[in-house]
Amino acid sequence: MTDTITLSRPVADFHVHVRDGDMMKLVVPTIKSGGVSLAYIMPNLVPPLTCVSDVLAYKSRLEAIDPTITYLMTLYLSPAITPQVIHDAAKAGITGVKCYPAGVTTNSEHGVASYAPYYPTFAAMEQHDMVLNLHGECPSGNHVHVLNAEQEFLPTLKDIHTRFPKLRIVLEHCTSAAAIQAVKDCGPTVAATITAHHLFLTIDNWAGNAFNYCKPVAKFPTDRQALLEAATSASAKFFFGSDSAPHPIANKEKGNGAAAGVFTQTHVAAYVAEAFDQVGKLDRLNGFLCEFGRQFYNVPQEKPTNWTVVLKKQQNVVPALLGQGPCAVAPFKAGETLNWKVEIVDMAT
Repeated sequence: MTDTITLSRPVADFHVHVRDGDMMKLVVPTIKSGGVSLAYIMPNLVPPLTCVSDVLAYKSRLEAIDPTITYLMTLYLSPAITPQVIHDAAKAGITGVKCYPAGVTTNSEHGVASYAPYYPTFAAMEQHDMVLNLHGECPSGNHVHVLNAEQEFLPTLKDIHTRFPKLRIVLEHCTSAAAIQAVKDCGPTVAATITAHHLFLTIDNWAGNAFNYCKPVAKFPTDRQALLEAATSASAKFFFGSDSAPHPIANKEKGNGAAAGVFTQTHVAAYVAEAFDQVGKLDRLNGFLCEFGRQFYNVPQEKPTNWTVVLKKQQNVVPALLGQGPCAVAPFKAGETLNWKVEIVDMAT
């Protein structure tokens, strides 16, 4: 029985929310403690990051907190993201552009209502080899609701891919068997991230439990099984993106609707090891966590690390809270005992 796993290199998390201000100061130090050395940072701040200088300033704030992490940065797709901005962003080393459908999730009010106006931007991204990150849902209304919003979006994914076949596209945080199949059906320039929490959750786990509520929502047991099979398949089309999203407890308990997001950053590698262990696929862990995402993104250079990640099979109680006061955040599975624990090992010793 495997009870110790040394990863080939630290985890690459290709979907990370760390917010700004006091929340950023609380959350950024937990990136490394979860086993991660490369973090792909989302741009849905308030206001959103829609110009190159703001993205670079944000990166500087992150590096001031933990300069050892490699931060890959993104822009927020909006009318401000013109082909010229894409040119400037590529020159500045910005990796991708995140597309939020208007109103579907946290801080998406400035998001996209129609994709056709962005075709020139997508063409420029294709030319500069930047990545398009899609939050794959249609806004609710008429026949669309939280349980079919992802499936209703999939024709849009396929249409963008057909129009721009060389554009690298990531369908973020897949939650359904239909999304997994759609990614498989597309060519090699389309991949997907799968979160840690969606490897555990189904609709029963978030209905009535705000701390497990995220967008897109977890769906049915058959969908969860499809996510597990994809994550453990050793297919390079599927790699890790935590979508770890910190919200103050007060925002998860609001009477007018809980904020969408599950916070996993502190234990990400342990959560994924737990899920892979449950289906007897620990031998597939390294590719999913460490290798496939780096390959898809063609990560040119990372900051050197003098530490490695060792996963040990031992009891690991998830704390009830991270932080205190107005920014206190409840981690995923707060108070529960995991069977795996992340250890950061200093190679210099």
